[in-house]
Amino acid sequence: MRLFLLPLALLLSFVCVSQDLKSPSEFLGYELGTQFTRHHQVVDYYEYLAKADPARVRLQEYGQTNERRPLLLAIVSSATNMTNLENIRLEHLKSTTGESNAEKAIVWMSYNVHGNESVSTEASMQTIYDLLTNKSGYLENTVVLIDPCINPDGRDRYVNWYNQNKNTPNNVDPNSKEHNEGWLNGRANHYMFDLNRDWAWLTQIESQQRLKMFNEWLPHVHVDFHEQGVNSPYYFAPAAEPFHEVITPFQREFQKTIGKNHAKYFDANGWFYFTKEIFDLFYPSYGDTYPTYNGGIGMTFEQGGSGRAGIGVITSIGDTLTLKDRIAHHHTTGLSTVEVATTNAEKLNAEFRKFYQRKNFKYKSYVLDGNQGNMHALMKLLRQHKIEFGTAEIGTIKGFDYSTGKNGSFRSEGNSLVISTNQPKGTLVKVLFEPNAKLSDSLTYDITAWSLPYAYGLKAIASSVEVGTTGTPATPMVNNNIDENAYAYITDWNSMDDARFLADLLQQKIRVRFAKKPFKTVEGNFKRGSLIITRADNKNNKDYASILKSASTKHNKNLVATTTGFVESGKDFGSRYVQMVDDVKIAMLSGGPTSTLRFGEIWHFFEQQLNYPVTILDSDYWSQVDLSEYDVLILPGGWGYQGFFKDSDLETLKEWVGNGGKLIAMGGAIKGIDGEKGFGIKARKKEQDTTDIEVLSYDAGQREGMKEAITGAIFKTKVDKTHPLAYGYEDTYFTLKLGQDAYEYLEGGTVVYMGNETKPVAGFAGSEAQKKIAKTLVFGTENHGNGQVIYMVDNPLFRGFWENGKLFFANAIFMVD
Repeated sequence: MRLFLLPLALLLSFVCVSQDLKSPSEFLGYELGTQFTRHHQVVDYYEYLAKADPARVRLQEYGQTNERRPLLLAIVSSATNMTNLENIRLEHLKSTTGESNAEKAIVWMSYNVHGNESVSTEASMQTIYDLLTNKSGYLENTVVLIDPCINPDGRDRYVNWYNQNKNTPNNVDPNSKEHNEGWLNGRANHYMFDLNRDWAWLTQIESQQRLKMFNEWLPHVHVDFHEQGVNSPYYFAPAAEPFHEVITPFQREFQKTIGKNHAKYFDANGWFYFTKEIFDLFYPSYGDTYPTYNGGIGMTFEQGGSGRAGIGVITSIGDTLTLKDRIAHHHTTGLSTVEVATTNAEKLNAEFRKFYQRKNFKYKSYVLDGNQGNMHALMKLLRQHKIEFGTAEIGTIKGFDYSTGKNGSFRSEGNSLVISTNQPKGTLVKVLFEPNAKLSDSLTYDITAWSLPYAYGLKAIASSVEVGTTGTPATPMVNNNIDENAYAYITDWNSMDDARFLADLLQQKIRVRFAKKPFKTVEGNFKRGSLIITRADNKNNKDYASILKSASTKHNKNLVATTTGFVESGKDFGSRYVQMVDDVKIAMLSGGPTSTLRFGEIWHFFEQQLNYPVTILDSDYWSQVDLSEYDVLILPGGWGYQGFFKDSDLETLKEWVGNGGKLIAMGGAIKGIDGEKGFGIKARKKEQDTTDIEVLSYDAGQREGMKEAITGAIFKTKVDKTHPLAYGYEDTYFTLKLGQDAYEYLEGGTVVYMGNETKPVAGFAGSEAQKKIAKTLVFGTENHGNGQVIYMVDNPLFRGFWENGKLFFANAIFMVD
């Protein structure tokens, strides 16, 4: 370690500042751990430290939440390091190209990604205080970055709820209301998204803004602080299997090094803990895996407590778990992590450089092509991750064909996208794009497949040779010259760009038609679902031309002008097969039976992706609402639907649909409306075979149960592309299946479905589960009187990242009639 000799006067001034700094308890006016601290008070404390000790603390607001709360990053190091901070950062980043002489350790600690896992923000304040006072020696060769609260909206939701509902003094009885949050709990962010599963997909503004900062630092060590059930002892690294195969031996071993250091302190205090269980390193969008795939040591630390614990609660063994206890544990592992990094700075830098050396991955390039909307969405994601890409040279590309699951080829005409693993982010590229991630253990904590070519619905080849490029993809030219005398404008329908364009026009009172049959004009060939905007339909809208021009530019839409409604083949524009898109009024159920996460995915889809209004009806009063005011009612997935709808509720729903309403039931919601008193969909029942029943040991039982499980696997399905629910799709679709719920085909309305082939193209599915889903429904529709029921067994909006599924949902809203 290099020693820095400071002038005596300067050294004495630092000592005086450290002695004068207020502790969190002194600053807040109450003992830390006796109350929950609201976010604005946390911000106040960090601002105080930055002002009181500017030589060693730099506070940066890197963004704001949906509810306008600040997102903060505190950068802490010795005064000497802070004067040279930018050089330290840049020298560290040179390690990604092998040119660095970096010596400092970079440690990033993220607190409170789940809002009602509220202790970690409290612990962050004590941790930064101790780093500036009695543990300041750790800062001599280490830069510590502290994000005190990743999810301020969720945390304040919980803290405010707790403060409103707690007893005074607090009650440790777990039955008391202060230990039982309602449906709208504090775990997720404003849009009910789980931010700990959004690191790779970047659907949320918190994630997007944080990643910009993360990529500016790429820390050696990243810790994500969490809480788990009240009765669980503390969890810290090393992680459980499965580990992704790209994780290096050093990354594995250093987790043990840190874990053993934690154990030393926990042993001394007699605190219970466990390691190597439950929390694995596989799914790429966590706060431990994403940093790991970027060269760091990513770790999850889990304290018992969560929203159930409050200020104090009685555990199952009769002990009292207090907020002070929880703070002490997270505070200890935080300081221990910095201590280990400080004493291993040289090794961390050497191994970080080694991680970024070129690797001999099986696939050297991933080449993709397909509809431009999905291509542009993928390129946006790549830019956010600082992943380099280019345009493929003209020629034939050979390799693994994602669509067939075998070796194949396609011809690049000069507009295909190439992402190479020969780049600094090459390991992350492999993890996100490989056809099927190698799974060392089927017992995993999350989904087991996510390959982006499937998620974005793109034609793709994984090539074992590096494919040449001709530069970066050009921004396509948009033809938006509007001739007010044109009979009509035609545009295609195959991506979310098209759905946003349509939603924008409808909001501005532009009338739009869509084609239910393919057609040909002198200008070209057009598929089902193509949008047709006629002058006659909009003759009373004086802003027709300017709105059309502005919207086509905004949404990158080419408009094809035509002078006639007479087509060369297909149906003329006045045909009953060219229908008006209704400006529908949409309602969605919330609360009670729904999952907050499934609800949030739909809420976010409407407000942040489609930009179209949705009315939210809570389960407490939805039955008192006049449904005739709405054209569409959405039932988000959830686990509480069975028994939720009374017989009278089902009759109301059936009457509303029969009168022309459109009911969209997703996932678990289907279980609330099937059966004799519901609609016509039927669950697939498993036939019990008792001929070879075996007695299993207790240990073997869990693994035997995996035969019945599907842990987020990708399946190739068949599509009736002539159906309005499937406009914009081809005859196959790759679906992400999250479980083994299975329903029979629908008579006349089976649109997307499993055939006899049930082996997943990626991810894990148990043998018995595969049998159950053969010849079952994925998406379908049922006519009921003058209305429709749309069933979505799989979730096309899952976590907001399955881009290729979103158009199905838009079709359900606008195209199905």
